[in-house]
Amino acid sequence: MALYVGGTVNFGDNEEASPAEGDIWYDSGKFCFGTSLNFMPGVWSSGGNLGTARYALSGAGTQSAGLCMGGDVGGDVVTNITEEYNGTSWSAGGNLTTARMQFAGAGTQSSGLCMGGMDSNWSDTNNTEEYNGTSWSAGGNLATARNLLAGAGTQSAGLCMGGTAGGWSNVTEEYDGTSWSAGGNLATARGALAGAGTQSAGLSMGGWNSNVTEEYDGTSWSGGGNLGTARRHLAGCGTQSAGLCMGGTTGSTSNVTEEYDGTSWSSGGNLATSRYGLDGAGTQTAGLCMGGSGVSAVTEEYNPGPGSHDELFTASSGV
Repeated sequence: MALYVGGTVNFGDNEEASPAEGDIWYDSGKFCFGTSLNFMPGVWSSGGNLGTARYALSGAGTQSAGLCMGGDVGGDVVTNITEEYNGTSWSAGGNLTTARMQFAGAGTQSSGLCMGGMDSNWSDTNNTEEYNGTSWSAGGNLATARNLLAGAGTQSAGLCMGGTAGGWSNVTEEYDGTSWSAGGNLATARGALAGAGTQSAGLSMGGWNSNVTEEYDGTSWSGGGNLGTARRHLAGCGTQSAGLCMGGTTGSTSNVTEEYDGTSWSSGGNLATSRYGLDGAGTQTAGLCMGGSGVSAVTEEYNPGPGSHDELFTASSGV
């Protein structure tokens, strides 16, 4: 059979130290073909449980330095509790100044941002807070108070979009570390959506009965590839060209995970625990999700699927 490769060919009986896609080598009686594993969906595994179970919370940071804050701890009790994740377990962080649920978060564990949501009086808030790794302090208020919004970006270059403020909102706002200013409106007004990416390369996905994905270029939103499964109260993380979304509800609680390549969504590995009202952090290849419906303390970590850098074929394969 014909074989075309763009890499190197090594017939020495040993494995290459750092194989690249397209390389071929012979090792222990087998031909080895260097292939990309980008097509392999990731898998979720259990992380350390939250100290305080909750849903409608917000998250930020990375898989090894995560941040979660606020939420509903059950019985319509809204909390200001913040926790920090070290890749294994959660520990107490500084409490939010304003207890809230159904709000948005962004940034990192040592430089976090949260905005909007519903306060303990069940009123929409425009309050923004900034985290320095120890405590929260007041930031500039949103121009439009709302809940069920989504966030992305950093503490000094934040992005929030959508939500509800007496009706589904298409409002986008940009944060410069001090104050919010108007950004380009979403093409599709929606709440209970998820966000990812940065202020200049943002991603919004899903929402109330929606499979819509939109991409932000720092000025305006444009259509991206639709989610395979329309859902609301889902979580997102990653970047515009390597996004991840998980969970949510379609009328029934979902464990669906999808991966975005900047053009289209494909199936990822399912969550072990179906839930909505969760939130996410990290990247497509090192994701983190926590909390959710059922007043959950569950944390899961997302990593590349099983496999190695090569696909093995025996010499009898006719190569």
